[in-house]
Amino acid sequence: MKVAFATQDLERVDAHFGWAKNISIYDVTPDGHQFLETIAFSGDLQEDGNEDKLEPKINAVKDCAILYVAAIGGSGAARVVANNIFPMKVKEPETIAELLDKLHDVLKAPAPPPWLRKAMAKGAEKEIDYED
Repeated sequence: MKVAFATQDLERVDAHFGWAKNISIYDVTPDGHQFLETIAFSGDLQEDGNEDKLEPKINAVKDCAILYVAAIGGSGAARVVANNIFPMKVKEPETIAELLDKLHDVLKAPAPPPWLRKAMAKGAEKEIDYED
């Protein structure tokens, strides 16, 4: 599954979603992770009430199942959730490497929590058993 990280310094989740200069995206599996890309944003990112700045970010994370942020506004959170992306807020800046390690540990658990099972199902084909 793809996981996105809102970051200013490319090392930590230290950015408000709307104000983030960068979004780093990784492919994460129970066996490990692979860096895919970093998307950089410019312009007046700190302008409150500027909903136009959210559209490119939403498009950047559309394929992601989880989005790690330091903070996210109500409008941004609603749009992220509407795209079936699970927003995860960190309490204080944490390195992307530490968050990836924690996510691996949870993925390896015999029974991942319901929110993670739902996130992992993003993009997977739903199977319907008509015999039941």
